[in-house]
Amino acid sequence: MNQAAVLPAPGGFARFCHEFWWFGLKEARACIFAGSFFVVLALSTKLPLGPLPRYDFILLAALLIQGLLIATRLESWDEVKTISLFHLLGFALEVFKTHPAIGSWHYPEFAYSKVLGVPLYSGFMYAAVASYMAQAWRIMDLRLTGYPSYWLSLPLCAAIYLNFFTHHFLPDLRWLLIAAAVLVFARTRVYFHPLATPRWMPMPIAFVLIGFFVWLAENIATFFRAWQYPEQAAGWTLVHWGKISSWGLLVILSFIVIADLKHLKARRTKLGQSQNTRSNPISQ
Repeated sequence: MNQAAVLPAPGGFARFCHEFWWFGLKEARACIFAGSFFVVLALSTKLPLGPLPRYDFILLAALLIQGLLIATRLESWDEVKTISLFHLLGFALEVFKTHPAIGSWHYPEFAYSKVLGVPLYSGFMYAAVASYMAQAWRIMDLRLTGYPSYWLSLPLCAAIYLNFFTHHFLPDLRWLLIAAAVLVFARTRVYFHPLATPRWMPMPIAFVLIGFFVWLAENIATFFRAWQYPEQAAGWTLVHWGKISSWGLLVILSFIVIADLKHLKARRTKLGQSQNTRSNPISQ
């Protein structure tokens, strides 16, 4: 996308449409891994795979996509490191949720790549959310104002992740956590660049919008039998809209992890530059 070659749009509604078009293109670019993964899911239900189990085909295809993104530099190694963290977080959650004693969802098909009942490709579904956020951050040149202190963001992040486990045995705190997130991020604005002019959105609204679109993606994924909820055993049905709250919390968790890691990296880079300047006075 060569924005330099794009002529300035006129004002008013025409300019809005022009910027919205570029916003959509950049969003699509940020979803390159997630979109490719959906194509793989669709193909896995149509292609004759012979003796290769479908879940194993999905895993191999996802690894190939990830490798291509790295090779073509559409994804950086720093982004891959962050995404790998979500593989681990997601796999731990999957093992718990699919345990027979819990049974939130399951993977009924055989696969050689299943570990503790969970196919290894499942981590890519969590990584897809992280990949989108990391890509959008770079492509849209995101900037945050009013971001909360680590003393607020990290405990909130940990509480959200733990509640995915504990609500099976203790009271479900999701609505309390959502209220806490709204308060913690009430002053946070996210600035993004559809084109040259920065636009902004309140962070809680961004959480809701991303959570809604992830819920739509979940419906597509379950339609292609990426996993199966108990109520879908007799056939595919629309995922209950209440799941939007769960995905919203996952989005908040993902955003905090990515934002805090980026802030930490920026601090280390700034500190390293400061130390290099002091140790090389000639460069001043």
